[in-house]
Amino acid sequence: MDYVIVGAGSAGCVLAARLSEDPCVQVTLLEAGPPDTSVLIHCPAGLGVMARSPTARHAFNWAFSTVPQAGLNGRRGYQPRGKVLGGSSSINAMIYTRGVPQDYDGWADEGNAGWGWADVLPVFKQAEHNERGADAFHGTGGPLNVMDLCDPNPFSHAFVEAGVQAGHAHNRDFNGASQEGVGLYQVTHKGGERFSAAKAYLTPNRARPNLHVLTGAHATRVLLERGRAVGVAYVQGGREHTVRAAREVILSAGAFQSPQLLMLSGIGPADHLRQHGITVHHDLPGVGAHLHDHPDVVQVWDANRAYDLFGLSLQGSWRTTRAIRQWRRERRGLLTSNFAEAGGFIKSDAAEPVPDLQLHFVVGKLVNHGRATVTGHGFSCHVCVLRPRSRGSLRLASSDPLAPPLIDPAFLQDADDMRRMVAGFKLMRELLNQPALARHGGVERSAAAKSDAEIAAFIRQHADTIYHPVGSCRMGPGAMDVVDERLRVRGVAGLRVVDASVMPRIVGGNTNAPVIMIAERAAALLRAGD
Repeated sequence: MDYVIVGAGSAGCVLAARLSEDPCVQVTLLEAGPPDTSVLIHCPAGLGVMARSPTARHAFNWAFSTVPQAGLNGRRGYQPRGKVLGGSSSINAMIYTRGVPQDYDGWADEGNAGWGWADVLPVFKQAEHNERGADAFHGTGGPLNVMDLCDPNPFSHAFVEAGVQAGHAHNRDFNGASQEGVGLYQVTHKGGERFSAAKAYLTPNRARPNLHVLTGAHATRVLLERGRAVGVAYVQGGREHTVRAAREVILSAGAFQSPQLLMLSGIGPADHLRQHGITVHHDLPGVGAHLHDHPDVVQVWDANRAYDLFGLSLQGSWRTTRAIRQWRRERRGLLTSNFAEAGGFIKSDAAEPVPDLQLHFVVGKLVNHGRATVTGHGFSCHVCVLRPRSRGSLRLASSDPLAPPLIDPAFLQDADDMRRMVAGFKLMRELLNQPALARHGGVERSAAAKSDAEIAAFIRQHADTIYHPVGSCRMGPGAMDVVDERLRVRGVAGLRVVDASVMPRIVGGNTNAPVIMIAERAAALLRAGD
């Protein structure tokens, strides 16, 4: 093989497709999970079933937990990650957002040449086929289909109306000239189905003779010889195998498992590796440091007569039955929902230069990541802090490559994060109380939390991730950075990391589209010999 890629998530699918465009190059892609054949993946609303069903959840989801979080009253957070072709793009809510230009200019200002907004916007456009058409901010003809929802829920429009009533602008394109405001999200759908990175990049190219995709293949370590990565060991069917790379090994296993695999291979903080009896091949102290994520809290509202909303009731069951038939026949209707259909980007204070909070409006009652059974109908809304200051870490629990790592995002450990979240909670409540939604008679479940102290207490008891972990193999020129601006692991030849773990700072929005952009740019660097 020329290239061995670990992880067939959003980044790995892009890399495998782009690198195998050269028929003279042999590419192997390793994925620990199964193929993406389940209807629960391809039907957009199937994500709700995957969240509820233990069997489906663990079939496609690593279902990690954090270590106890001091900022969350000692609770362990839930960290779902895709374990299937397409990775988290096969189980996520399919929202297409990029952040703002200042996010990427900030990366460049920190010493990462080539990652400013002027550099990455053309890459976003190249990857995209936006069904609205091409313009200054969007592209057509790219592999990743982006579109407006086929049949948005009436309550999503009511949310946008309520947002305008609360004083926010109606924004029809969060990836356009301005991010601020409320509106409906664009989604990675095509023809009424989820359009994951696997469907966009892998599925059309699986017949290439130089592209080798192995599922059920759990990478256990990078093979090193004289300071160079030369292959990967993996377990498949209970047996260990190896595959060698003549050019490079690329880790695209995500913000948790890329640093874990580096450390299992003897690349990372030396003292930590020795504690687990791992031979140190390269002391790289930044591996696993700087882990961070968007902290998020949800308000749930009961609206039991609002049958347009998802819910567990006799009426809801009948409506869902009809929707299943419609989706099978037409690929339209209720089951094309991604649940988080609408949202917004707002400021905790008018003086903020760009929005520092994001809202996700959900057309159902979302409790415990959708894993709790809740009767009746209602809606929910998330608010998350877009640029948290808290920084955590990823560490090994043991030298067992099949054991989950110790995940510590350090949620709300910086007081500024809590300050912004309390402000966001109040702004979200103000929006949800506007006439466009209030006329449906909804009742907020968290209404008893009124003072800032009560709201903060509620947040500590209920907040968790919005599923955007980044930063654990940070890109930059400093001593605690792991990869350089070409995503090459510092001090180890023939090894790169290409996924959300390389982000120096989290972007102000959902992270799937930025990860696809990172992989597109990495593929271009590799093809150019950089």
